[in-house]
Amino acid sequence: MNNLIIKNASQVVTCSGFAPKRGKEMSELHVIEHGTVVVTDGIISHVLRPGEPVPVNEVEYEILDGTGKALLPGFVDPHTHFVFGGYREEEFSWRMRGDSYMDIMNRGGGIVNTTRATREASEEELFEAGCQRLDAMIRLGITTVEGKSGYGLDRETELKQLRVMRRLNSEHPMDVVPTFMGPHATPAEWKGREDEFIDFNIREMLPLVAQEQLAEFADIFCEKNVFTIEQSRRYLQAAREHGFELKIHADEIVRFGGAELSAELKCTSADHLLQASDEGIRAMAEAGVVATLLPLTAFSLREEYARGREMIDAGCVVALATDLNPGSSFSASVPLLFAIACIYMKLSPEEAVTALTINSAAALRRADKIGSIDVGKQGDLVLLQFPSYKFLPYHVGMNIVEKVIKGGRVIR
Repeated sequence: MNNLIIKNASQVVTCSGFAPKRGKEMSELHVIEHGTVVVTDGIISHVLRPGEPVPVNEVEYEILDGTGKALLPGFVDPHTHFVFGGYREEEFSWRMRGDSYMDIMNRGGGIVNTTRATREASEEELFEAGCQRLDAMIRLGITTVEGKSGYGLDRETELKQLRVMRRLNSEHPMDVVPTFMGPHATPAEWKGREDEFIDFNIREMLPLVAQEQLAEFADIFCEKNVFTIEQSRRYLQAAREHGFELKIHADEIVRFGGAELSAELKCTSADHLLQASDEGIRAMAEAGVVATLLPLTAFSLREEYARGREMIDAGCVVALATDLNPGSSFSASVPLLFAIACIYMKLSPEEAVTALTINSAAALRRADKIGSIDVGKQGDLVLLQFPSYKFLPYHVGMNIVEKVIKGGRVIR
């Protein structure tokens, strides 16, 4: 049954809107106290205030009592690398003794290490592992997730990763939004020939991925000693010509100009941004680029957090994501994400909720379909154990999600 009524929720945190929010708008959650939400055939059909009658035949609906519980839109995670083979627990130990992420990458660890394991994994193995990770995310309230390729760095494995995501989107309750990230790193066989590797991705991979309709977005790791601004510009411009929306890993390790490039190309989002310049932040705000911040990664790498407070104050659209991956952020912890965003990045609880709902939906170009409790949107909802959304950062590190609803169906 995809017909559901959630009655008398202590708060219906609507995050109402069909477009991303910036500045002071991010603090406006449009909360309805003791409200009721009706989902009909998987779509939100009514958002009711106290005393308003339920205008449907309740016999045809499953009923949930929301008394003493807050109801929110399902969380949207707009940046992960959740389809991969192998793990990198040894590298985590190296980082704890002081080795840097780039030091490990330069000696054959990092992304290239995961590439070997992903190439060796069968499609079925990647599918099963992906299922388990999506199950864990659903328990945390995530109802839509983006996933990137980029652990193949060759023709067959990149396509294998994307096909696994397509199958997961079809067979798993989670909505999976696929991103092609062929230029995630330079594999050993292309070392010293980075321009040719970009050519390979432009001439061979982008047309293949577009032809099979395996991805909606294209992404690249624009970073010192990875891919240059010019290489990134060339790849992203070619991706746009093939019909892809654009994302960019920008200014994570050093200040490199990735934020400025994202604004120049009007990318959908620029992600990481730990080292983004004041000029880059202003340019993203003017261009409407979603600044997707990944605090779990900075936490795991012991790096300074991205300047979320300054970005919001500068008028940026700010989103949050987990960056689940086997190296720099082996976590999809929504509770930890909320806590860090509020305690260390100085977002208010209201801004953090906006950043993981309507704004993260905008980072996937889905703000018109998900990310808020509005009539006409997908019935993706999260019911908390507590009466207020403010418990999300306050109950530090604890999962307070009681029920998860996907398309009007209770799935957890």
